[in-house]
Amino acid sequence: MHGTGTIPGVSLAAVPLCLSVPPVHRAEQAASSGVGVREAPAQTRPRPRQEDGLCEAYSSDMAAAPGASEDAQLLLNVGLIEKDTNGEALWVWCYPYISAEFRELLLRKCRLREDKPRPLYSFLYGQYKRLWFYIMLTHVAGASVLHQVTHFCLALVAKDYNPEKYAAFSRTLSRVYIKNGSPVPMVESYISVLTKGVCQSEENGTFVSRDYDQLKAYTSGSIRDVVSQFGMETVILYTALMLKKRIAVFHPKLEVVQEFTRVLPALVWHRQDWSILHPYVHLIQEETEDLKTCPGYIAGFHNSDVSNRPDLYDVYVNLAESSISVSQSAKEALTLGKLHKEIGQVMVQATEDPDKSESQVIKDISVKTREILSILSSLAEVTRDGDWPAISLEQLKQRRLPPATENFLFQLAAAEQMLLT
Repeated sequence: MHGTGTIPGVSLAAVPLCLSVPPVHRAEQAASSGVGVREAPAQTRPRPRQEDGLCEAYSSDMAAAPGASEDAQLLLNVGLIEKDTNGEALWVWCYPYISAEFRELLLRKCRLREDKPRPLYSFLYGQYKRLWFYIMLTHVAGASVLHQVTHFCLALVAKDYNPEKYAAFSRTLSRVYIKNGSPVPMVESYISVLTKGVCQSEENGTFVSRDYDQLKAYTSGSIRDVVSQFGMETVILYTALMLKKRIAVFHPKLEVVQEFTRVLPALVWHRQDWSILHPYVHLIQEETEDLKTCPGYIAGFHNSDVSNRPDLYDVYVNLAESSISVSQSAKEALTLGKLHKEIGQVMVQATEDPDKSESQVIKDISVKTREILSILSSLAEVTRDGDWPAISLEQLKQRRLPPATENFLFQLAAAEQMLLT
């Protein structure tokens, strides 16, 4: 289909699209589709401010429309980056609008413009300035209508963490694009998901957004694999997460980093907070400065130079060497004792039980965490009517706990906002 949309209540002719097109291969399609196009052989040109306003107004109207799906609030942007037969990687299309800063970020993340790119992978994701980006890479075969394109990346920007959902949706949109060679049919599917949570096509089947529950995304990794690799040392990661410390994870293969890091927030299941996850970070100032605005995080790197950046981590994990090290500045806070040994034994025993599922392993660790939080709550006192229970270092010292346990509980009280100030 190469024309205006057929979605009830939505005319694509009236929908503002941010399009930039490399020479030759898109010109004829644009003329036949009725969609406005601006050529930008070198870079995507900035859009006029009035058009930005139209996009924002349209998105707001759609989000507020009766029957709009949850995706209308979560899914923000979609765009295309292509690498042509001359080796140039360019933005060619986005909807409704992606800022220049985010376009540059996604160009860097897709890695299509690297002179000597590392082995290409099909799907990756990350977080920047509290927004999630998802990138699906497609290799263009010779029979495709995209004659002058070798690869393209479909990028989605959203507010929520759900790799499985956005991988499936990206795959659906990519298939539509490679079949038609035009963004128009693809944006129809995109808007269908925004408005109804579903898109259908004969060649791609049906994508249903509600099939991808966020809880499943939280439990899709393997804690068993983490404990299998690091054994009792896994308790260092657990302790760092409980105390909201900074964890940097390195491996030269980004897919290994992403698979490992996505599991770690489940070690502190009582928080169910995946906003601490930053699985794909480059060592450039914009990204590291954004990372530093987060009080505690899990950051993934494929550049080994991160080991020389102690300003970015309290705990450094080298997956290639199966090693965990604690920075000098965090050694006191992460001193381990008898309590940590008990936690480590719970982890190892749970993961070594072949009859236990991943969710059961998470539950076993969570039960132990609840016990620790209960101990902390039992030591805390309500100082004034209506106040939350709080605890001071002096109160902890009166309990005559082992030094490592006292230190851990004090740090944990601060992390859980239970410290009396």
